[in-house]
Amino acid sequence: MLEIKTLDKPDERRDFPGGHLETLHLTGLDFAVGTFEPGWRWRESVRPLAGTQSCQVRHAGVVVQGRMRLRMDDGAEGEVGPGDVFVVPPGHDAWVVGDEPVVVYDTGGEMAEAYARIEGSDT
Repeated sequence: MLEIKTLDKPDERRDFPGGHLETLHLTGLDFAVGTFEPGWRWRESVRPLAGTQSCQVRHAGVVVQGRMRLRMDDGAEGEVGPGDVFVVPPGHDAWVVGDEPVVVYDTGGEMAEAYARIEGSDT
């Protein structure tokens, strides 16, 4: 079955302090566009919604705009920027670096399903 959706008309939008998430759900693909404003940090913005010490969602995607720093629970760190393709396992913090919003296309599925849901503890 052919399915086509546009980023201009997401199925769902979730707002959280300093950013928002727009999702598209297709057969076999849950796609998310995350937008994070300068100053955003997971532990300050989304942790209160998640109820966990670190983000427990697996992310896989590409950075379209801006820069984001990631710190794993084991202390490993890295930074992603435009054109970087990434996989980040559960157990991390993240924050925007600099004065430009970060836009991420996440194809891993978990972000579209669970991230920043008020009732979810999987965030």
